[in-house]
Amino acid sequence: MKNDPFKANFDSLEEFADVVSEVLHCPITIEDANHRLLAYSTHDERTDSARIATIIGRRVPEKVINNLWKEGVIPSLLSSREPIRVKSMDDIGLGDRVAVSIWKKEEILGFIWALEIDKSLNEQDLSLLMKAAETAKNKLLQLQNRKHKKEERFQEFFWKLLTGHIHSNEEIKDNFHLLQIQPPSLFAVAAFQFQEDITTEEEKQISYLLTTNQRLKIMLHTVDHHQLILLISLDKVEQPLRELTQFVEAFVHKMEERFGVEAIKPSFSGVYSDYQKIEKAYREALTVLSMKEKFPSEVNEIHSYQNLGVYQFIDVLLEKRTKEGYENHALMKLQEYDQKHNSDLIETLEVFLNKDNNVNEAARALNVHTNTLNYRLKRISEIGEINLKDPNQKMTLYLDLKIEKFK
Repeated sequence: MKNDPFKANFDSLEEFADVVSEVLHCPITIEDANHRLLAYSTHDERTDSARIATIIGRRVPEKVINNLWKEGVIPSLLSSREPIRVKSMDDIGLGDRVAVSIWKKEEILGFIWALEIDKSLNEQDLSLLMKAAETAKNKLLQLQNRKHKKEERFQEFFWKLLTGHIHSNEEIKDNFHLLQIQPPSLFAVAAFQFQEDITTEEEKQISYLLTTNQRLKIMLHTVDHHQLILLISLDKVEQPLRELTQFVEAFVHKMEERFGVEAIKPSFSGVYSDYQKIEKAYREALTVLSMKEKFPSEVNEIHSYQNLGVYQFIDVLLEKRTKEGYENHALMKLQEYDQKHNSDLIETLEVFLNKDNNVNEAARALNVHTNTLNYRLKRISEIGEINLKDPNQKMTLYLDLKIEKFK
C-alpha cells in the first residue's frame, strides 16, 4: 500500500477519483475515450472554467477538444503511455494540467486529468498518476462491456427502422423509450460513403467524432460495409438544412485532418417528423450518394436530397424512357455529327445548359472564346433542329443528356 495507494477495492469511479485527488492534492476528472465525463473528485473546489463546463455538460466542450487537437495534446495522448503536460489556454478557460491515457493493451479506454492549481506535479506524482491509470483500467473495462451490450440493442432497433420493419409510430416511440432515447420531433438520415469497407479502427474514430460533436444530436448510428448511417435529431434547430450541411462537411474534414481518412462522400435526406418515414429518408440519402457516383462533377458539392433538383427523378425518367423505347432525335443527330467530324457539340451543349445558358461562364468552362461558343451553338441549333430559346426544348435536352449518363 505504501508504494501503490490505489491497490484497494473501490465501489465506484467517483470514490476512486476522490482517492486520486487526495493522493495528488489536486482536482481529478476521469473521461472515457470519447471525452465523456465518467467521474470527478467532488471535495475540491479549486478548478477552472473548462472543468466546470465538462462537469455540467457531462462531456468536454467541443471547443476545448478542438484546441487540444490543434495543440497536439490529444495526438500525444493517443500515442503515449506517459503523462502529458498541458499548458494553460486562457481563451478556452483551460488551466495547467497533466493528462494520462488509460490503456488496455493497444486500445485507449479513457483519460485521467489532474489540474495543477496550487502545485506542479513532480516525478513521483507523475508515477502515481500512471499507477492510477492502471488501476482505473478494470473499472473502465466493466463500463465498456455494458456499453457494447447496449449498442447491440441500438443497432438492432436502427436497422428495423431503416428497413421499415416497425409499422406504427407508437411502437417506434415505445422502442425509443425502452432504449432510454428521447424520440426526436424532427429528424433526418445522413449517410457517408467511404472508399473501402470501414475498419474497426475507423469505427472507433467515427464514434469519437460523433460523440465529441456538439452541433447536432446523433440519435443512432450504424456501419454497413463502406457506409456510415446516422439518425440525427433536428429538435430546436432553426435552419436544419444549413446545420446538416455544416455537420456533414465538418465530419468529412475532421476524419481526413485528424485520422487521414480521405475522399468520404456525405449525404442527407429531407427533414421528417413521421418515424415511419425513416426508411424513406434512408433511401433519399442513398440516392444522393448514387448521384454523386454517376454525376461527380455536377453533384459532388450537393449533399442534401432536397437540393438534388432533377437528379431526384433521373432513375424514374430513365425507366420511362427505356420502357417507351424513346430516343432524342436532336441528340442522335449531334452524336452522329461529333463522331463523323471528331467534334464536341454534345459536350458544348451540356456545358451551356449546365451553366444556365450563360455564354460567358460556359465559354470559360470549355476554355474557348465566346465567339467560338456562339458559332458552336449556332451549329447545334442547325444540326439538331433545336430552338435554344425555347425553355421546354432546353429542359428536355438537359434531362435526356443526364439520363444518357445514368445508363
